[in-house]
Amino acid sequence: MALFVMKFGGSSVGDTERMKRVARRIVEKKEAGNRCVIVVSAMGDTTDDLIDQSKLLNPNPPAREMDMLLTTGEQISVALLSMTIHQLGHEAVSFTGWQAGFRTEAVHGKARITDIQPDRIHTALDEGKIVVVAGFQGMTDEGEITTLGRGGSDTTAVALAAAIQADVCEIYTDVNGIYSTDPRVVKCARKLDEISYDEMLELANLGAAVLHPRAVEYAKHNNVCLVVRSSFTDNEGTVVKEETVMEQGVVVSGIAFDKNVARISILGVQDLPGVLAQVFTALAKAGINVDIIVQSGVKNGTADFSFTVNLDDCERAIEVIHGIRDEVPYDHVTSETNLVKVSIVGAGMVSNPGVAAKMFEVISQQGVSIKMVSTSEIKTSCVVDSEKLHDIVRALHTAYGLDTAEQAVVGGPQVRR
Repeated sequence: MALFVMKFGGSSVGDTERMKRVARRIVEKKEAGNRCVIVVSAMGDTTDDLIDQSKLLNPNPPAREMDMLLTTGEQISVALLSMTIHQLGHEAVSFTGWQAGFRTEAVHGKARITDIQPDRIHTALDEGKIVVVAGFQGMTDEGEITTLGRGGSDTTAVALAAAIQADVCEIYTDVNGIYSTDPRVVKCARKLDEISYDEMLELANLGAAVLHPRAVEYAKHNNVCLVVRSSFTDNEGTVVKEETVMEQGVVVSGIAFDKNVARISILGVQDLPGVLAQVFTALAKAGINVDIIVQSGVKNGTADFSFTVNLDDCERAIEVIHGIRDEVPYDHVTSETNLVKVSIVGAGMVSNPGVAAKMFEVISQQGVSIKMVSTSEIKTSCVVDSEKLHDIVRALHTAYGLDTAEQAVVGGPQVRR
C-alpha cells in the first residue's frame, strides 16, 4: 500500500465541475489500494479576489490581517473537496495548515516552515480516511496564522511528503508535465519525461512557473520523489529526481524567462575597498534580493556597476541606495524596467563548449543587444530588452534542437464557470 501526497492547484479546483473531477481522481487512487493525503490551493481566482476586496477597504492592509483573510480561500477548498469525496462514498477529513501540524516562523506573507507535527494526519490515515490539507498556510508557536507566499501550496505538499515519508508527491497542474519551455509561448515545446533536481531548481529560479523553487529545494534536500502531471489527463507527467539519464545529443534541457526584472546602475562610485559590501549589505537588510552584478573598469578613481532586482523591489532599492549616499559617494543612479532575463539550463552544458556562444549568436540574430550575462555550470542567463522575448525564446528552442512535432497540451476541457 503506497502513500501518496497529491497537490491540486487553483485551476484544478476552479469550479464545482473541476472539483468533482479531482475528487473522482482521488477516489480512483484510493480504490487502487493507496493511502492519500491531498493538498489543495484556493479555487480559481479566489486569492486575487480577496486581495482586491481588501484594497477597496484599505490600500495598505496590515500583513497579519491579510494572512487571516487569504487563508480562508484554501479552507473553502478543503471543505468542499472533502464533501465531494464523501458524496462519492469515501471518508475524508479536512485540516487547515495548523491543524495538520505546520509551524512557521513569525513572518506574515512569506513565512518559512520550521516544523511539521503530522500526528492528526497519521491518525486519520490509520482510520482509512482520505486527508485533505489546506496549502499555503501555517501557524507560529505563538498561535499567529501565517501564509507561505508565492508557491506556498507546492511547498506545503513537498514538505508534508517529506514529513510523513510519502512514496510519491504528485503536483497536479494544467499542463501535462514539465516542458522544455513555456508551452503557451512555444507550441512545439518538448515534454520532459524526467529532470534532475538541480536543473529544475535552476529553471524554477529563472522564471519557470510550473514549480516554486522552495518546493524543489525541499524535494532535493529530503529526496522526495516528485511528479508533475496534468489534472485533466492521464498522462504520466514528469519525474523530478536526483539523477537523470541524459538524452543523446540534448545539451540544453530547458529555456526559462523572467519578465519581473529591473536593472539598477550606480555610476561614478569611488573605487575604495568595501564599497560593494556596503551597498549590497544595505540592500540585504532591506530584504531585497540581488541577482546579476556587473562592474565596469576603473577610470579616474571611479567605477560604474549594475545589478538586477525583482521589478517589484526596484523603487525600494533605489531608495536604499539614496539613503547610503553619504557613506558611499556616487554621481547618480539609473534604472531600466522594460527588461527580461532569458536563460538556458542543462546538465550537459558543463562538458560541451560553445553552448553559451550559440545563445549569444541566436540573440544577436534577432537584432537584440545583450545587457548583462550570468553563468553557472548548468545555466547561462542574458538580460535583454523585452520587445522580442517570444521570438528569442522560439529561436533558442529551435537552435538547441528542442522542437517536437507534437503540440503541447495546455489546460483541460472547457467547463461552465
